[in-house]
Amino acid sequence: MTGPTDRETLVLKLGGSVITAKDEPETVDEAALKRAVAAVAETDASVVVVHGGGSFGHHHAEAHGVTTTAGTRDPAGALAIHQAMVELDQAVVDTLQDASVPALPVHPLSAASRGGDGTLSLSTEQVECLLAEGFVPVLHGDVIAHEGDGVTVLSGDELVVALAPAVDADRVGLCSTVPGVLDESGAVVDRITAFEDVAAAVGDSDVTDVTGGMAGKVQSLLTLDVPAQVFGPEALSEFIAGETPGTTIHGGDRT
Repeated sequence: MTGPTDRETLVLKLGGSVITAKDEPETVDEAALKRAVAAVAETDASVVVVHGGGSFGHHHAEAHGVTTTAGTRDPAGALAIHQAMVELDQAVVDTLQDASVPALPVHPLSAASRGGDGTLSLSTEQVECLLAEGFVPVLHGDVIAHEGDGVTVLSGDELVVALAPAVDADRVGLCSTVPGVLDESGAVVDRITAFEDVAAAVGDSDVTDVTGGMAGKVQSLLTLDVPAQVFGPEALSEFIAGETPGTTIHGGDRT
């Protein structure tokens, strides 16, 4: 990777289920993480990495009944969720640094909050400065202060949508356990420009885990001014190389 004069900026989310062992609480899938990191290490772009909770954060969030909308004022529960995510984030940062990627952690608990209406406030100055200095900021799903509700979960998908405009991203990628957004027959949808394109297949935006399902993901990505790709781990190198694997989601593209 090169420094801050790179031609484009990417925001890349590594799904928690991609880099952790789903059925083993707080277990990193080291082989999968190393494969993902190897792809990231090949790019000359400026990159912001975001990762989900997988078997780390979700395990504790479910145990304490905390979601993006349901909060807790139990400090022990909030800390358990945060510490699990910090542990996973450290594994991601360490693996990136082992591959000579200049990664540094940014913990959302200290940088974000929600208003009483659920509106997210995220400080991005440190991320922007790290990028400008040639680093790769690594953020993660976390608990954050929520006015009137103690703390709630800030999902990796929410971070992606907030960070992309803040860092003037050229492209956004979400590496998931599925090869893209699937239609009702199980085939990958090539392009989505409106939620109605896939509403029948992905359902409504009701929460399907502590951070929401594919419906919410599609709806939030449609708000971005730049294209977002949803793809599987095997296509990460293609995305890094500038190709458009999986499903392209671009609400601004009505052609």
